Amino acid sequence: MGRWEALRALLQHTMPASAARFATAQQVHGTRVVEHEGAWEGWLRVNEADGHFAPRRGTAMAVTIADCVPVFLAHPEGAVALLHSGWRGTAARIVERALAAFSRRGFASGDLRLHLGPAICGACYEVSADVATALTGAPASGPQRIDLRALVAEHAERGGVRVITTSAWCTRCDNARFFSHRAGDAGRQVSVIVARTETPRVDSP
Repeated sequence: MGRWEALRALLQHTMPASAARFATAQQVHGTRVVEHEGAWEGWLRVNEADGHFAPRRGTAMAVTIADCVPVFLAHPEGAVALLHSGWRGTAARIVERALAAFSRRGFASGDLRLHLGPAICGACYEVSADVATALTGAPASGPQRIDLRALVAEHAERGGVRVITTSAWCTRCDNARFFSHRAGDAGRQVSVIVARTETPRVDSP
């Protein structure tokens, strides 16, 4: 059984029964956000994407992480998105692609909630001058330490998101708990989001 097959079997025991759909993708550190319409059931594996968006409830979506930022977005009406944002995705502002997907369906950025999950912290993430320049837009003369989650939060805030939270966990500092690419780990965390299908309310007689 392959990695994703084993993961799917595990998640089947933890996801709500109302999540009839499960989407994953081959991640390539890009900016493609796949929009899932919900007209299917089972497990969908997409080629070359680093984000998922579901405008309706009932679609579980997953990305794998090992220092990059898992970005969770949710609207009170049940639309959700999940992103894998490494330095390339952050520099290319993948979060703006997700905000645009919400906007096209009538979900205002100001109504969204965004959470930045466990990822490498700014104190642990040192990048080359070229990468620092790509991320900040400012010339860099040498290696710099960069806080990817702070940059994603800044991009989201500029896009109109008002509620932004950030995990206290660093994958490198807390390597005993998390896999970290910078620590030499081959493993990955799995981040999952799903908006459960609402259960109809039954009033007592």
